[in-house]
Amino acid sequence: METKNVIRAIERLAALDSSGLRGRDFLLTWDKTEEQIRGVLAAAEILKDLRDAGLSPRIFDSGLAVSIFRDKSTRTRFSFLSAANLLGLAVQDLDETKSQIAHGETVRETANMLSFLTEVIGIRDDMFLGQGHTYMLQVAEAVREGHREGVLPALPTVINLQCDLDHPTQSLADLLHLARHFGGLDRLAGKKLAMSWAYSPSYGKPLSVPQGIIALMTRFGMNVVLAHPLGYNLLPEVERQAAAFAAQSGGSFSKSSSMEEAFEGADVVYPKSWAPYQVMERRTLLLQKGDSQGLDSLEKECLERNRRFSDWECSESLMARTRDALYMHCLPADISTVSCERGEVAASVFERFRLATYREAGYKPYLIAAMIALSKLENPAGTLRKLLRTAVRRAP
Repeated sequence: METKNVIRAIERLAALDSSGLRGRDFLLTWDKTEEQIRGVLAAAEILKDLRDAGLSPRIFDSGLAVSIFRDKSTRTRFSFLSAANLLGLAVQDLDETKSQIAHGETVRETANMLSFLTEVIGIRDDMFLGQGHTYMLQVAEAVREGHREGVLPALPTVINLQCDLDHPTQSLADLLHLARHFGGLDRLAGKKLAMSWAYSPSYGKPLSVPQGIIALMTRFGMNVVLAHPLGYNLLPEVERQAAAFAAQSGGSFSKSSSMEEAFEGADVVYPKSWAPYQVMERRTLLLQKGDSQGLDSLEKECLERNRRFSDWECSESLMARTRDALYMHCLPADISTVSCERGEVAASVFERFRLATYREAGYKPYLIAAMIALSKLENPAGTLRKLLRTAVRRAP
C-alpha cells in the first residue's frame, strides 16, 4: 500500500461534507446528498486499503452489531458480519422464531431489548411490498425513543440491508465497482447503462435492485435506460426520482420495451429479473393471509407470463451490440445451462465476467463498514489519519 495514496484519500474525505451522516440511519440512497454518497465511497476505499495492507481499521473496542434477516441472504449477510468485525464489533443475528416476537413482543420492545450495548442494526426485509421500509422506520424510531429517554446509552444506527424500495449496500458497491472500472466517479458522466429485466424461471424477485440502480446511477450523469417487457414496471415514484436526478446531473433516464435497444451502444449492462410491482402487491396480501392456494395460483400465472419473454437473455449476440460493455449482477445470477435451462445470462457471458462480479460483490463489506463508521465518528478523516499513523498490524 502506498501511504501517500491513503493520505490523499483521507484528505479527499476531509474535504467532503459528510457530517449529515453522523447519528443518522442509512435507509435509502436518494435521501442522502451527493457529497454524503461520495464520502461513504471514499471511506470504504480507505478502509479497504488499510485492510489490504494488513493494518487494523478497528474503531470500536467493544459493542454489538445486530442483524435481522427476514429473507435469505449470502453476500449481504456475510458482508454485514465482515464489516462489523472489521471495525471491532461482535455480531449477533436475531432469529425471530427463537425470540419473544413469536409470543407477541412488539417492534418497540424488541428494538430496545436488543440495543442496550448495540452500535448498529442491519435489517433485510424485502418480502412484503410496502412494509420492509416501514418496518425499518419503526425500528429506527423505537431505538431513537429509547436513547432519547435514557434507556439506551448510545443510539444504534439502522442500516438497510435490502428492503422493498432500495438495496443501498448493493447499489453503492455497484457504484464503486463502476468508478474503479472507468477510473473515477467523475468519469461516469455520459456512460450508457442498460438496467434490463431478464428472464428467470422463478418469480417474486424484489424490485429493490433495479430501483436502487436507476435512482443512484442517474445522480452521476449516466444515461440510464430501463428496459422491460410490458407490465414489468417498477414503482412509479422511484422512476420519477431517477428522472429528476438525471435532469440535475446532466445525464438521462429513459425507458424501453426492447432489450436489444437498451443494449445498443451500452457501456454497462445489468440484466436482472424482477417481478412487476402489481404482482408483488398481490403476493404481499396473499402472504399476509397465509393463502397458500392463492400463492400457488399466482406463481403459476407469473411463471407462465415470464415464459413468454424467455428470449430476454443477456446473450453473446446482445453483448456484441454494446461498446464492449461491462456486465454487472448482484448475484446469484440465473445462468443458462448452468443453474437453469434458460435464464438471465448466457453461460459464456457470465463466465467471462464471473471474477469481475465477485470483485463487485467484494466492495460490499467496506461500504457497510463505511456507513457504520460515518454514522458514529465526529471526525472520520481524523480518526482514519490516527489509524494510519498508529499502524496497528493485524495478527497473522
